[in-house]
Amino acid sequence: MTTTETLTMRAAVIDRFGGPEAVVVADRPRPEPAGDELLVRVRASTVSIADHRLRSREVPRGLGIVVGPAIGFRRPKHTVLGMEAAGVVEAVGPAVTRFAPGDEVILMRGARFGCHAEFVTVPEGGEVARKPANLSFEEAAAVVFGGHTALRYLDLVDVGPGTEVLVNGASGAVGTAVVQLAARRGARVTAVTSGRNAELVRSLGAAHVIDYTREDFAAAPDDDAPRYDVIVECVGNAPFGRVARLIRPGGALLLVISDLAGMIGAAVRPRRRGILVNQAGGPMGAEGMARLAALAEAGDLRPVIDRTYDLDDIVEAHRYVDSGRKRGSVVIRVG
Repeated sequence: MTTTETLTMRAAVIDRFGGPEAVVVADRPRPEPAGDELLVRVRASTVSIADHRLRSREVPRGLGIVVGPAIGFRRPKHTVLGMEAAGVVEAVGPAVTRFAPGDEVILMRGARFGCHAEFVTVPEGGEVARKPANLSFEEAAAVVFGGHTALRYLDLVDVGPGTEVLVNGASGAVGTAVVQLAARRGARVTAVTSGRNAELVRSLGAAHVIDYTREDFAAAPDDDAPRYDVIVECVGNAPFGRVARLIRPGGALLLVISDLAGMIGAAVRPRRRGILVNQAGGPMGAEGMARLAALAEAGDLRPVIDRTYDLDDIVEAHRYVDSGRKRGSVVIRVG
């Protein structure tokens, strides 16, 4: 192996905003771990809605200026996409004590991106945990993005037997995880999705399905409208003003996706009838990642994979995500 080969890696790179064809596979310098970091050889990641947004700069209404510092204004701030990964520890910094080369791990880099590459670094005390032993690398990567988000939001509320939970956008990466985790906690879950995904969400634990192509769950007359303890909004079309009357006193609206108006409303609106409105989710950290891995290993959170692509087919993966028809996760095999 030459020196050049040991110092470079293959990665899916963007240097401009645009369509799927803006992503190219190219050589990039391989990162080296700092004293408290792991260097992970990535085996799998996913193309998520976050990757679509950073690549295309298509963000919820009003957020273009707000998210500019995070994603870039004229050019992408991060040239390698990919929020999460499953892989094998290649090397560790001298201060690392909990992991060693050869350990199989899952990790979340979040807004730092960088996981659509052969190697990535993560702090030992960051969002990294041992990979569930019962899952392949592809399956492990598929539970991280949705499971990470679902846990951060569901941990903000009390969900248990008798709790009525509605999930808007129940067939996506986050929605499928929310359905599973809420059902495992004993909630009665209503899933809003298209009719073609009804059997999928039922198999994940949904007790009731609303086909949004036939029925607007937020438009039912007041006398007939069901009431929910928690609404989890994963689409972006159910802000507080549309669904407040559907939430019981003391309930919650969890805005996984929201435009600027919804975010401002969540930040400044007082609790009406004791309703919690949150658009940020809670903390995760290493402890949360360990819980996520344990849930997956116990079978309480199973991966939902729509399609799997090799890194060289990253453009096709982005095209499919752009179609808006994916169910669960679109996985990328790396290396």
